[in-house]
Amino acid sequence: MSQDVVMVESVDQAAVMMKPLRIAMLRELGETRTCQQLAATFDLTPQKVYYHVKTMEKAGLVTREGERLVNGIAEGFYRARARSYWFSPSLVRHLGGRRSVQDQGSLGILAGHAEEMLEDVAHLAGRSATGEHIPSLSLGVEVELPDGDRRSEFLEELRTTFEDLARRYAVQNVGVTHAQNTFRFTLACYPKHDMEAA
Repeated sequence: MSQDVVMVESVDQAAVMMKPLRIAMLRELGETRTCQQLAATFDLTPQKVYYHVKTMEKAGLVTREGERLVNGIAEGFYRARARSYWFSPSLVRHLGGRRSVQDQGSLGILAGHAEEMLEDVAHLAGRSATGEHIPSLSLGVEVELPDGDRRSEFLEELRTTFEDLARRYAVQNVGVTHAQNTFRFTLACYPKHDMEAA
């Protein structure tokens, strides 16, 4: 069975994946397919499809799920390893050059929190694919804050509310934690991206 998410963390793995034909094949491999079936879908020779599928299998993007004998020849069944592939934020920074998001002040801190959350969610999705129940919660809201005074007032109230909740539910015995009962909460606030202005 495919995982919900696989985190792409190496340049080599990204290079294998980032070809239009292979991305299209991964979509088709959301269901188990043979190279012969993929060849018919893409109007390619089975040999060419086999090369691409085996390359993706070696990179950890595709898994072999069995085989059958056809005229005495073993024909493999393949499936995409995940329903979604996410690029690790650290990999994206590496591909983008030497400029570090950490140089951007508070936005760098926000990016760091976002990176931690993406990596955690990707690993938890893998555990969820095995049948483990993963309790989680997400909330999202948009608030219009037209001026600096209103923004400051809102952010201060948000900060104090968040800190109050953290104090009320924090572990009382400092240094004593139980990983299975420890949850990470991330609070983020930033200007909404204007697609029309981009």
